Amino acid sequence: MRFRDLLWRPLRPASTPDPATASKEVRRLELKSRRFMDNPALGPYPSLFRGHGIEFSEVREYQPGDPFQAIDWKVTARMRRPYIKRFVEERELAVLLVVDVSASNEFGTRGTLKRDLVAEVASVLALAAMRAGDPVGMLLFSDRIESYARPARGRNRNLRLLHQLLTVQPEGKGTDVDLALVTAARMLTVRSLVFVISDFVGAADLARPLLALSGRHDVVVLVVDDPAETTIPESGWVEVVDPETGRRAVVDLGDDAVREGLTGRSEARDRKLEVLCARCHVDLMRLRTNVPYEWRLAGFFAARGRRRLR
Repeated sequence: MRFRDLLWRPLRPASTPDPATASKEVRRLELKSRRFMDNPALGPYPSLFRGHGIEFSEVREYQPGDPFQAIDWKVTARMRRPYIKRFVEERELAVLLVVDVSASNEFGTRGTLKRDLVAEVASVLALAAMRAGDPVGMLLFSDRIESYARPARGRNRNLRLLHQLLTVQPEGKGTDVDLALVTAARMLTVRSLVFVISDFVGAADLARPLLALSGRHDVVVLVVDDPAETTIPESGWVEVVDPETGRRAVVDLGDDAVREGLTGRSEARDRKLEVLCARCHVDLMRLRTNVPYEWRLAGFFAARGRRRLR
């Protein structure tokens, strides 16, 4: 059995919230997203998730300091003095959350499962977009497409999506990020902001689908992991299990070579994803189960907003 296919046993057995508990959780996340968006470090929402294109606004007379590239030569010739075209950035923006609900997320060693972090981050982003009036959609995937809801507006509708995210019982256990990216590219009919939230465990070569998706849409990759996946503790002989296949093995984590091999494979996978995202002009952020995500997410999007305003 290959060590790179193995994960630690989950922190606790997988459980799905009952409908009443899920409804309370959705309300809690709605309040949390409100505080998140009111964070002054973020700046205004449009600076974070502004539209991709520009649309014509008006023609006005040239003023000192205006870029000469904006001169409308036909109007200038007709009016016999220089005029420029003014454009405004499109504000309309659809948001699609592509969320990994595979069995590898049923893992955590610091009091939080990756699944819980994935659900909370996805919920906060969806509610923040909803609050700004943007249409929100959601694609849940494992080794198959578990569900898809096209981007649309409506508070009750979007709260139902979050309720589904918190209570989903996936039919598949594996992870097929390739399928999720291809499906998202096929289903989206307008340029959108796409958040891909996954641990990317077992992800195959994503170059072609990620490049195709990022060619038409603004893509942000959020990688969720646990520190025990990259820093293997010296624990002696332990039983490990692959939650996606159910395969088990007993390995000696007191052996330096074993731990270094596992750590090296994890680091190589992380580097490969970073290089791929840079090549595809995709923003990438890492979130960990042992680190509060709010300030990291706020700082990430604040920096993103400043960069887009340049």
